[in-house]
Amino acid sequence: MVSLNRVFLMGNLTRDPEIRYIPSGTAVTTFGLAVNRIYTTQDGERNEDVCFVDIVTWAKTAENCANYLSKGRPVFIEGRLQYRSWETEDGQKRSKLEVVANRVQFLGGRRTDDGPSVGVMDDTEAADDDIPF
Repeated sequence: MVSLNRVFLMGNLTRDPEIRYIPSGTAVTTFGLAVNRIYTTQDGERNEDVCFVDIVTWAKTAENCANYLSKGRPVFIEGRLQYRSWETEDGQKRSKLEVVANRVQFLGGRRTDDGPSVGVMDDTEAADDDIPF
């Protein structure tokens, strides 16, 4: 059986990116993304749902996201789902489903004479060996 783990999301950052470096020196940046969905109920009422997703980026993509993105900025994300679980210092079990982005496209922002600025960051430098969990 063949499986596929691919995610495409477009939304706005809910917080500024936070960068850190693992012992090998590879950058890891995390940020939150809000993805909105507008729909109409059977009664004709318009509603909006918001899904909040944690995003992780690696290597050069992580550094670029930390340097150029900020809360509220719109982005397009391409990546994969990753499930993590751990135990806290006081023995509580925690788990999290997040998106590991291998491509981040910056949307909106500063305009140039040629139109809106759009930047694409591909994570081609990160290897699975760099992932500490």
